[in-house]
Amino acid sequence: MNIALIVAAGRGFRLGGPLPKQYLPLAGQPILRHTIQALASHPDIHAVQVLIHPDDTDLYTAATKGLNIRPPLSGGATRQDSVRLGLEGIITLKPEKVLIHDAVRPFVTLTTISAVLAALERGPCVLAGVPLADTLKRVENGFVTGTVDRSNLYRAQTPQGFRYADILAAHRLIQIQAPGVEFTDDSMIAEHLGMPVEMVLGSEDNFKITTAQDLQRAEIFLKTQLQEGATP
Repeated sequence: MNIALIVAAGRGFRLGGPLPKQYLPLAGQPILRHTIQALASHPDIHAVQVLIHPDDTDLYTAATKGLNIRPPLSGGATRQDSVRLGLEGIITLKPEKVLIHDAVRPFVTLTTISAVLAALERGPCVLAGVPLADTLKRVENGFVTGTVDRSNLYRAQTPQGFRYADILAAHRLIQIQAPGVEFTDDSMIAEHLGMPVEMVLGSEDNFKITTAQDLQRAEIFLKTQLQEGATP
């Protein structure tokens, strides 16, 4: 069984207003609903599990009305805590692979999901990413001190895929080995423990909605996709 774990427990209010960003409307529907539908539409994703903040139960219920997915699980104080709780919460399903995805990346493609799943046949950990295109400058006190070689540098995205038993063990172990250390994503935990992590090509369209400009870009992107009769 392959399960998509969507991390939606954050309290991100950076876009302004009273709603966490994952519940903001995008083309008339919450961002989270678009994300769930993108993952659930893949034929090799057998279940979708969402992690939410306990205060968001009503928002989540409204956002997912009519969708055939598992009941939500409560997340933790940090993203790392939420993922660990989610992994523990699906243990009875005995999944083989798990894809961990940001709630506010609604445009993940079937191609990217397939690439991540395929790479898990070769190794225990994989993430999607895109190579850096811009020239990178190192700056100190407002002045450029050097140019950073961008070759072999990628921007990490989600989904990040893992063999379930490996990532569950990694999250449990990291609590013992590095208590109090916050890892920004799950591939970083795998790296810290010496696990091989493969990178597969993601998509520039698989961007994370964190600012008002991102939301505007998402509206334009979705409108264009719908006009072209395509599914994001």
